[in-house]
Amino acid sequence: MKMTIYFEESDYRRLKAISLELGRSPASLVRDAVAAFVRRRLRAKKVQSLGSGRSGRYDLSERAEELLKGEFLRPACRTPTP
Repeated sequence: MKMTIYFEESDYRRLKAISLELGRSPASLVRDAVAAFVRRRLRAKKVQSLGSGRSGRYDLSERAEELLKGEFLRPACRTPTP
């Protein structure tokens, strides 16, 4: 896909200098930077919900596979031992 991007003049000069130093085109550096940004953003979104709630189940880690398959309708919660 093609797109037009407008840079500040100083940023474009730096980008050109880096591209010459690395022997790559400015466009390839921009594509790599955007791809890295998107990957980081997706990872950050996945982690945001990690541990954000309480299930009320104390057997969650022991029964993860069973629970993920939908077999969680059976009561199996137990109270934690002190």
